[in-house]
Order: sequence, then C-alpha cells, then structure tokens
Amino acid sequence: MKIAVLVSVGRHPVSGVARYSRNDAAALTLALSLAKQQNTTLDVLHVGDPSNPALQEYLALGARSVEVLASGDAGDEVDASALLAARLAGYDLVLTGTRAEGAFDSGMLPYRVANALGTPLVGAAVDVTLKDGCAQVRQFMPKGLRRRVEVQLPALIAVHPMANATPTYAYARMREGTIRPVSSGAMSPRANAAGPAWTIRPATAKPVRLAAAEKRSGHARMLSATTTESRGGSVVIEGSSVEKAQVILAYLREHQLVDY
Repeated sequence: MKIAVLVSVGRHPVSGVARYSRNDAAALTLALSLAKQQNTTLDVLHVGDPSNPALQEYLALGARSVEVLASGDAGDEVDASALLAARLAGYDLVLTGTRAEGAFDSGMLPYRVANALGTPLVGAAVDVTLKDGCAQVRQFMPKGLRRRVEVQLPALIAVHPMANATPTYAYARMREGTIRPVSSGAMSPRANAAGPAWTIRPATAKPVRLAAAEKRSGHARMLSATTTESRGGSVVIEGSSVEKAQVILAYLREHQLVDY
C-alpha cells in the first residue's frame, strides 16, 4: 500500500510568520499512524519553494523527508493540483488538510486533485481506519454529531481541524529529516501553462455581525444547541425600500444595536 500526505505552508494568525499548517499536521499524524499499522512507507509532498523554513517543521512532526515539487520559474502561478495529480498516480490513500491557512483559501485543492485522479473524496474526517481494501472514516458534523462512512481505496481524504490527532514535535527528528526538491517541469504539461496572476496579502478584518443580546436562560441555550428550532422573526415583502429600511432600523434600535 502506498500512502501520501499533502502539506502546505501555514501562517501565524497574529505575526503572519510562515509555519506548518495545523490542519495538515493533523493529517500527517493520522497518516503516520496508518503507515505504522500497515507497515508501509509514507510520502510527504509539497508544491512550492523548497527553501521555505516552515517545511522543516513537518520533519519535527514525524515526516522522514518532505518531497517538494518545485514550481520553478512559474512561481505562484503554477497549477499545484496538476503537479500533485501527476505525482500521486498509483497511490492507494492520500490525506490532506481541509484548506491552507492563507488569507482567502478556497479549500478546492483536495477536490481538484481527486477529480484529476478520478478517485472518491471524503471530507471533514476526524479519524481513519483501514480494513480489507477500504477506508472507514468518521466525519465531523455540526452540533457535535459524527457520521461514519466507508470508501473503497484508492481514495483521497481531507482531514478536519477537529481531527482526533495530537501532533508531537521533536527537534531531533527535524535534524535527521531531509527536504528533497524535485523538478516538476516534466511531470505535467499543464505545469508551465500561463495562468492568472496571484496576489498574496494579509487577511483583512471581517465585518462584525450585529446580533441581538441573548436573553434566554442557560438551560434554554443548551437545548437549542442540540435541537433545530425556529427563532421567530418577520418577513417584509410589501412596501417601498424606505419602509423596509425603517423595519430594519426599528429592530436595531429595539435590541440597542445602534445608538441613533
């Protein structure tokens, strides 16, 4: 059995310094456990700059080596999914995080890689077990629910941030591991295709959502967290735009969300 993990470069939420991605670290931890149970080797792959110091942290988390598919002169415009799909042909199981930790990451890479490979994808995984050529996955669901599904290998599994995995950091492993750059120019004809220019910038502050103060008791709030209920409200369809705006303004004033 061949198992691979896709890792990305994360970003500290406060300082913005490059670091390992916590989501990908959880995927790596699950993959290391599976590789040990199956007595097989594990390949850790990354597309980008092999000189990025954040990749060495994956060595400290247990990866013996990180294979970096260098983008070369294409820079950030390279199609990472095409490179990874060409490299992952023949693998039985591929694990990756749900999304990277940049500013506006879409989380589409696992889906694009799975589509290019023609393999099924299971998302939001919190733990994975292998049995009889199948992967049994427990998925994260809202409100504390979980769902267990089974998928036939080969497959790609995207690991949820709340996965049942605790990465362990060891400096000695980082010194023993290696970063192996691999030229990706001949792997895929799409690698050097012209594409849209990407702009990387820090994430902007999200708008604050106005919400009325909670007046229910603690017991009522606990019940609403486990059940689906209607919270009331009103739908204004008739009337002009000014009348509809007055209804919204009256609601904001009633709950003291505005002071005018």
